[in-house]
Amino acid sequence: MKYYEQLLDKGCFSRDDLCAMVGNYNTVGTLLKNYLKKGYIQKVKRNLYVAINLADRQPVVSKYHIAGSITKSAYISHHAAFEYYGCANQVSYQVEVSSETSFTDFSFNGNNYAFFSSRISDGIIMRHDGVRATDIERTVIDSINDFNKVAGLEELLRCIELIPSLDDEKLLSYLFSYNKQILFQKTGYILQHYKHMLRLSDMFFVECAARIGKSTRYLTKSTGNIYNSEWRLIVPDNLNKITDKGVDYDAAI
Repeated sequence: MKYYEQLLDKGCFSRDDLCAMVGNYNTVGTLLKNYLKKGYIQKVKRNLYVAINLADRQPVVSKYHIAGSITKSAYISHHAAFEYYGCANQVSYQVEVSSETSFTDFSFNGNNYAFFSSRISDGIIMRHDGVRATDIERTVIDSINDFNKVAGLEELLRCIELIPSLDDEKLLSYLFSYNKQILFQKTGYILQHYKHMLRLSDMFFVECAARIGKSTRYLTKSTGNIYNSEWRLIVPDNLNKITDKGVDYDAAI
């Protein structure tokens, strides 16, 4: 157990990390096999390991810390970030991991770690507990952009309902970074339902509306759609009934 205490402090580590502790690359392989056999560590994926708490035989770090260790540029995003911030309605066993370097999706300890390409570089923060995550505004924009790939529209709306407020300048900054007309459309339409609750300014929606172009697009493919002329979107006609709170669109604007 010579290096076990150091590995507990490290949490997640690679073969190179262990080599830096040991100082002898030739003995690292033997040490890894020994620690794996004794249950001091577990293999997360190729060249990524996690230290194990011997009291409960569980990893000493959370799934969010593990996610941020998968690649050098990895961080939690989308629904995983909502969950980390306490704004998720449902507990998910998928952990969305954005990264500049791709990796193959894998499962560990009951969770599936899913790769998402890191499309913009701003809005990533290191939390006080060492978790790398998108801030709440970037999480909202990413999730609106990808809700059909992640948790769906209903869960997205429920997550938004749990957010106390948003910084509209940050939201616009991330929208400009994405530079997608449809994302301005979807963001403006969805967040207008929560304008007062999230303390968003009129100017935010003016800026979004000025960049929606002339194309008509679908918010999501579903039955019972209606056309929203303000945002040039075909949307579900029962959007204000999807969540338990039933946000009133007319009241919101």
